[in-house]
This record gives sequence, structure tokens and C-alpha cells, in this order.
Amino acid sequence: MSNAPPLLQVKNLRVEFPTRRGTLVALDDVSFDIAPGEVLGVVGESGAGKSMTGAAIIGLLEPPGRIARGEILLNGRRIDNLRYEEMRRIRGKEIGAIFQDPLTTLNPLYTVGRQLVETMTTHLPIGPAEARKRAIGWLEMVGIPAAAQRIDSYPHEFSGGMRQRVVIALALCAEPRLIVADEPTTALDVSIQAQVIALLKTLAREKGTAMMLVTHDMGVIAETADRVAVMYAGRIAEIGPVREVVKHANHPYSEGLMASIPPLDRRVERLAQIDGAMPRLSAIPRGCAYNPRCPQVFDKCRALRPDLINAGTTQAACWLYDTETARD
Repeated sequence: MSNAPPLLQVKNLRVEFPTRRGTLVALDDVSFDIAPGEVLGVVGESGAGKSMTGAAIIGLLEPPGRIARGEILLNGRRIDNLRYEEMRRIRGKEIGAIFQDPLTTLNPLYTVGRQLVETMTTHLPIGPAEARKRAIGWLEMVGIPAAAQRIDSYPHEFSGGMRQRVVIALALCAEPRLIVADEPTTALDVSIQAQVIALLKTLAREKGTAMMLVTHDMGVIAETADRVAVMYAGRIAEIGPVREVVKHANHPYSEGLMASIPPLDRRVERLAQIDGAMPRLSAIPRGCAYNPRCPQVFDKCRALRPDLINAGTTQAACWLYDTETARD
């Protein structure tokens, strides 16, 4: 898998929001790639830019947000500069999206079966009868009980967790080559979470589907992802193999995130915490954005912003790993 050319390439992505008081930079120089069959987990605090990155990839940035710089390539083809109709054809057929709120995805006026069938007949070379048969199969796979009977129900007739399962089926049914999943298991109970995670992993391994998995749940990341990108204030702070980032994080922010996870093998009186809060887009500090909260900050951190630097088995945007800094 690691030797395969990337299916998705994000290069130096910058997303801006023009306002009357100036331009806010939501994503600044974000770069990563995902190979076929690979799951890239994306973690960080609220406001770090995780969901914004996913929205930029699938072409659903909320106005006045815009891609100001950089490129997004799917299988070698640039997609960030396509017209709306061209991108709409790619979305669903080649890129599947799973959103946290199912009500933003499902049409309340159509049955879930009609929505699944229309998606498959639009993007796959099959007729309505075969699509309906497959739709029942997908509903069963995501844990909808009595799927053959529930297929003709409307979204409001399902609970919140059931609607989220339908959304997952809707994203997967056209067998896209890339899936952008934004908190896909948040509304699900633990047993269904495990079922959905297993389904996503199977799809990645057997179908060669690339996946970007946005979540706050490090348990989901550890169970599902091959690599993980830790985001902070619109930039990638660290990226590398999930086991290395979880066990041996190199960026001070990643270290703080991992230290805040409750250990399973011992009892602790108090969890570690990161002092301070994520900066507002209008008040991102000079130099490294994490410097006001960093326990290892020094002068260079306050003056210059670091790019990703090799830090053993991961890459970290931290001056601690710069050879020139080490010699200073």
C-alpha cells in the first residue's frame, strides 16, 4: 500500500475567508497525500481546521470561503478548480462524503431507499431493480435491522443514530475511490461504532478505497487509521504512522493530546491537560501558532513559523527538530 502512488494529493492548500475587517486564514499551507487502501486520520481540537480541510477536498466550502492557493489532485487530476457541475459529478461517484449531521445529507421528502437507488443508478451501470437489491444489502451492512422493510421509510422515521447509518450507506453505495468521513461514528452507540469501523476498514483493504477520517476520538483513530495528521490552528503540526504518533509523539501539541487520553492499564487521579485555548483566526500569533501554550517554547518559536521537519518516524512542524536550531 505504501508503494502505491497517492490517490489524493493536497498541496500547499490555503483557505481564506474575506471579511470587512480583513482576510481570515482558515487553512495555511496544508499538504498531505493518501494512497489507495489507506486510512488517514485527522485529529485536533475544535477549530483546528479538520472539517474545513474535508470541505475543501469535496468542494463544499461555505461562502465566502475560498481556496486562495494550492492544489487538490484526485488520481493525478486537479479538482479544486473545476466548475460546480463537474465537481458535482465527481462527488458521489469518485468521492463519498460522510457528515456528522445526517440531516444535512438526507432529503426529508424522499425515502431512504429512493435516495440510495438514485445514487447507485446515477453513478453505477445498474438498473433500479439491482440498485434496490444492493441498497438493502448496504443498509444491512451498516446495521439497519429489518432493512428490507425499512428501505421505504423516510428519514424522519429513523432515530438519529439510524439516520447516521443510512448516511454512511449512502456515501459507500456507489463505491467511490475516496471517502471523506467527518465524525462518522459520533452519533452511534459503541457496538454500532465497532461495526461501522470494521466496514470502513474492510472497504479500504478490499476495494482499495482511500479514506480521510476526521474525528476527536483517538480510539477510533487507533483502531482504523494507518497514518494520522494532527492539526492545530489551520496547519498540520505532526503527521506519521498512527502507532508512532500515539506512542511516541514528537510535536509538543501532539504530546499534550496523547497525554490527555485516559490510560486503560492503570488508574490516574488527574488527566494531563493543555493550558490555554486554540487561537481565534483573527489572532493567530506570530511564529509557531502553538507557542503561547507550549511548555518547550524558545525565542525562535515566537519569531518564525516552522514547516514540517523530519522527526524520526514522523514529521513535526517544530523547531526542536531543526538541525540549524540544534547547533544554535
